[in-house]
Amino acid sequence: MGKPVLLEGEAGVGKTEVAKVLAKVLGAKLIRLQCYEGLDANTALYEWNYPKQMLRIKLEEVEHGDKEAVETEIFSQEYLIKRPLLEAIQSDGANPPVLLIDEIDRADMEFEAFLLEVLSDFQITIPEIGTVAAKHRPYVFLTSNRTREIHDALKRRCLYHWIEYPSFEKEYEIITTKFPEVEATMARQICAFMQRVREMNFYKRPGVAETLDWASALIALNRKGLDDKTVVETMGCVFKYREDLHHLREQIEGRQLNLEALLRVSPELVS
Repeated sequence: MGKPVLLEGEAGVGKTEVAKVLAKVLGAKLIRLQCYEGLDANTALYEWNYPKQMLRIKLEEVEHGDKEAVETEIFSQEYLIKRPLLEAIQSDGANPPVLLIDEIDRADMEFEAFLLEVLSDFQITIPEIGTVAAKHRPYVFLTSNRTREIHDALKRRCLYHWIEYPSFEKEYEIITTKFPEVEATMARQICAFMQRVREMNFYKRPGVAETLDWASALIALNRKGLDDKTVVETMGCVFKYREDLHHLREQIEGRQLNLEALLRVSPELVS
């Protein structure tokens, strides 16, 4: 269909990974634009290499060359620094690139309006050079953690997909694929714990990224299974806010939380 795909979901559920995996499967180049507050068109599209331009001008002054020719030369492709959007538009590889516009909700509304124009026809006008159009329309993915609502005009331009936290089986498959050396019992305990804490009252529920961080740390520590002591010692891999760590420890110390029960792989989790 040639439309961008807007992926929304909680932080850490794997939205960014979708674009990375597609690029790998297609053998295409992944071009990533990380959004942030204050991001503008120049940073996303292109900039002129001013130091190189100045050096060329100084050289012309020494050589007493043709000033008009130099003025034309310094505003050519050779002096252009391509940022992610222009790089995606001008990509000349065998396969269209995968353009990942990550965390679009962090950018300002003004940038969102500019992006809407670029995504409409994948061409831009550089005053000194002219109009540059895409040879191959890139595969475009936009991700959002919903820190603010994306404008309806941009949503209408995209195909939409909401990514949920994975099921027990899917998360187990993710862990064992990423870390084939992990003990099956421990992988199942990790999944059971993560499935249950996501239903609890924490400020920031852990995502798949935290699951993989935890599994990686446990493997590095040469753990084959989980016990209360190991869970408490490694909770910094799962919770990234002091309030959540404090809340967890309070519940454990007050015996309001049974870690053994959290780690148990019960039938309702795997059904």
